[in-house]
Amino acid sequence: MSYTFDFASLFDYWPEFLQGAWLTLKLSVLATVFGFMLGMFCAIARADGAPWLKKLVALYVEVIRNTPLLVQIFLVYFGFASMGIKVSANTAAVAALVVNVGAYTCEIVRAGLESIHASQVEAAECLGLTKTQIYWHVIVRPAIERVYPALTSQYVLLMLASSITSQISAEELTAVANRIQSETFRSFETYIVTGLLYIALSFVVRLALFLLGLVLFPRRRKLATAI
Repeated sequence: MSYTFDFASLFDYWPEFLQGAWLTLKLSVLATVFGFMLGMFCAIARADGAPWLKKLVALYVEVIRNTPLLVQIFLVYFGFASMGIKVSANTAAVAALVVNVGAYTCEIVRAGLESIHASQVEAAECLGLTKTQIYWHVIVRPAIERVYPALTSQYVLLMLASSITSQISAEELTAVANRIQSETFRSFETYIVTGLLYIALSFVVRLALFLLGLVLFPRRRKLATAI
C-alpha cells in the first residue's frame, strides 16, 4: 500500500488554520485567567473556610474531576439553551473550561497551601506582620511558587483539551481542521499540520507561563540567570 502526501492542497487554507489557532489561544487564555481566579478562591475556601463552604467546594471538585470534560461542555451549552438562555459556542466553551480547570487549580493550590509549615507563620507573627501580610507573603505567594510548575502543566493541558469544544461548533483549531479535511479529502495531511500547530501553541503557552513565573517570583529569575 502506498500513499502520496500532498500538502500543496492545504496552502490556500493557511489563514483559516491560523485563525483557528488564534481562537484556541484566546479560549485558553480566558479559561486560564478566570479558572485560576476560581481555583484560588476554592482553594482558600477549602483550606480556611467555614465547614459548609469546605463541603460545597469539595463536592464541586469531586463532581468536576469525576466527569468527562465533554459532558461538562454539553451541560453548559445545551443546558443553557434548554432553559431559554442563548449563549454562543465560544462563550459556552470558555465557561465550561473555566469550571473544569478551576477544580484542578483548586486542588493544586490547596496542596501548595498545605505545604507551608506552621513554624513559618509563627515566625512571621513574631516579626509583627499583620494577618493580611502573613497570608499573602508567607502563605499564598510561596504556595503558588511551589506549585507553579504543576499549574503550568495543567494550563497547557487545558489548551490541548480545548479541542473538545469543536463538538459544539466552536471554531477553534480542531473544528477548522475538521472542516478543511472534509473539503480537501486530505485527512492525513490536515491533521499532521494541526498537530504541528498544537505543538507550536504548547511551546508558546509554556514560554509565556515561564516568563510570567520569572516576573512573579524573583527567586526563579535568579535561578534561571544562575543556570
